[in-house]
Amino acid sequence: MPSDIEIAQAAKMKPIVEIAKQLGLSEDDIELYGKYKAKISMDAIKRLQDKPDGKLILVTAINPTPAGEGKTTTSVGLTDGLAKLGKKVIVCLREPSLGPSFGVKGGAAGGGYAQVVPMEDINLHFTGDLHAITYAHNLLAAMIDNHIHQGNALNIDPRTVVFRRVIDLNDRALRKCVIGLGGRTEGVPRETGFDITVASEVMAILCLADSLMDMKERFSKIVIGYTYDGKPVTAADLEAQGSMTLLMKDAIKPNLVQTLENTPAFVHGGPFANIAHGCNSLTATKTALKLADYVVTEAGFGADLGAEKFFDLKCRFGNLKPSAVVIVATVRALKMHGGVPKTELAAENMEALAKGFENLQKHIENVAKYGVPAVVAINAFPTDTEKELQFVYDKCRELGAEVALSEVWAKGGEGGKELAQKVLDTIEQKPSNFKVLYETELPIKDKIAKIATEIYGARGVVYTAEAEKTIAKFTEMGYGNLPICMAKTQYSLSDDQTKIGRPRDFDITVREVRLSAGAGFLVCITGAIMTMPGLPKRPAACSIDIDENGVISGLF
Repeated sequence: MPSDIEIAQAAKMKPIVEIAKQLGLSEDDIELYGKYKAKISMDAIKRLQDKPDGKLILVTAINPTPAGEGKTTTSVGLTDGLAKLGKKVIVCLREPSLGPSFGVKGGAAGGGYAQVVPMEDINLHFTGDLHAITYAHNLLAAMIDNHIHQGNALNIDPRTVVFRRVIDLNDRALRKCVIGLGGRTEGVPRETGFDITVASEVMAILCLADSLMDMKERFSKIVIGYTYDGKPVTAADLEAQGSMTLLMKDAIKPNLVQTLENTPAFVHGGPFANIAHGCNSLTATKTALKLADYVVTEAGFGADLGAEKFFDLKCRFGNLKPSAVVIVATVRALKMHGGVPKTELAAENMEALAKGFENLQKHIENVAKYGVPAVVAINAFPTDTEKELQFVYDKCRELGAEVALSEVWAKGGEGGKELAQKVLDTIEQKPSNFKVLYETELPIKDKIAKIATEIYGARGVVYTAEAEKTIAKFTEMGYGNLPICMAKTQYSLSDDQTKIGRPRDFDITVREVRLSAGAGFLVCITGAIMTMPGLPKRPAACSIDIDENGVISGLF
């Protein structure tokens, strides 16, 4: 079978103007970025506000393993499957970050015959949204240090500045650094560091704002640090929100592209799912709901991270009511959760499958807590045996979840028709009674405990002295009623990535709590979460190239 990039390069794309027309949008409603990419204008979005919403379908997964699950591939294939059944449908995905694209994870445009295109553009600079986020963020960072250098009228304590700089690459050397060296004219020396752009609060705000002015209001609330007497200093105090919003005036508009089968796709926004809230923009999702009868979207990593944040943050802020959830799993990945090494996954192993199934079982139980019906998509591999597949089918149905085989990687939309029909039947037969997990009025620790015990299955929560102190401070400052964004390893239900499957009798340790006042949530750091990833010994960048004809190779 050809590689992902070879399949994408052979795609017969339609001009994006034609894709827009499929949705009832005119050329005046879109802003072209070449022949195959466009942004939806804010005027068009405003005009659609009174239209009824379509049905929202979330695609999530078990905890990821090196064996691969194929969540984005399933999202795209399910969308094409729905289109093949005659449904008006849009897929809403996150924008890839350059960091993982040139690191180890690769891009985020799907795979095989279930991809969004133009794949190279989407995985590289695309329409410049991540660059706009980087510069809006770093403008505020520059204004902070300039203010301190120019006399510090706001009395900012440089030791308390929490707003770091960002770059859209994996670069461990920038995690901790000292700036302002070189003498009196070069600024005030202080310790700081860089995060990856997708971990920026500016990214989170982009994905939660519902208009340009809402974005500006959220920017104004960003807390950058504290005065010498402990009072918060905001972006509004530095008069930065107007310029930041100006840099983001185009980035807020959803990007329109297409699948390999010419189904409309919105690819917009992309906060990390373990560090941030891991969902595409509310603007894109809500606009899609006005334009299509069915909208398929995904949330990052496993359901313990992505789906929880989708429900408790994105749906809460956007007043969204999902109709169904698709949980992606593979027999291979379940066996890996059962303790089988990657080199032995091809062999049938019912004992390991049964043990690993406990991970999927927990995610099915978690989705049920939100009142949304679930469909398990088994991403098919040639090594899967009938006995193994039947075991997964039977166990899922015992838990009240429907099951369908997904063959979208090899067959595209045709391989997604069974899953698509199962999702349609589930929406028809099992009405969603969506509810969030907790109310924001609860104390901070109670909200954290609710997520840790009910979603992760933890015994309890342990706090470092620093986390205890910060929680008390944020509560006193009036931020205690914000929802929680947990930062946790994606590989385990616990905060220890080595505890695969369904760990029990463990505690979650909250070592740090950060305030994202503009985004509107508190970030709780557990385990060894890095907000600036590093590159592996041999990065993907070593294999990515371009020839004299402009043909790209090695991108995946």
